[in-house]
Amino acid sequence: MRSSMSIAERTDGPRGSLALLRWTLVIVFLWFGAMKFTSYEANGIAPFIAHSPIMSWLHLLFGVQGASYVIGVIELSTAVALIAGAFNPLASALGAAMSCLTYLITLSFFLSTPGVAEPAAGGFPAISAPIGQFLLKDLVLLAASVCLLLASLRAASSEARRWGENPVRTPRMAA
Repeated sequence: MRSSMSIAERTDGPRGSLALLRWTLVIVFLWFGAMKFTSYEANGIAPFIAHSPIMSWLHLLFGVQGASYVIGVIELSTAVALIAGAFNPLASALGAAMSCLTYLITLSFFLSTPGVAEPAAGGFPAISAPIGQFLLKDLVLLAASVCLLLASLRAASSEARRWGENPVRTPRMAA
């Protein structure tokens, strides 16, 4: 019996590995998104944003706290899409795609944020604890997001094919 809580996770069931990835990502986005509304977090992410060619415009447009608010809204929206994705494969694909984009951007900070490499250990590939190791965890979160996105796209495709079929067969009229 299939649960309505397992749209993207049909092959694994509602408690399967993909469902585990979904709900773990939801927790991460809810928690991190809510933290973006604190000055502690806004100041903590400020150096990453300031040095990012992708994100630095946020500080110019909204200031440090405003940029954090914008990111918080996006992260909370990602969580909502992932939650809705438990019921709808298109919402699941949207949430997973938003999650993928988030982690692609944060991994780009490896290239733009000073202090990623640890000079005392010989420089890159030795990464610093406060910055490099903090960012490296996003590689796992990106992998989880990609797995969920692929499963969601397969589920959405299957659902679209089902809707494309005519569920009511009408008898042919005699000629």
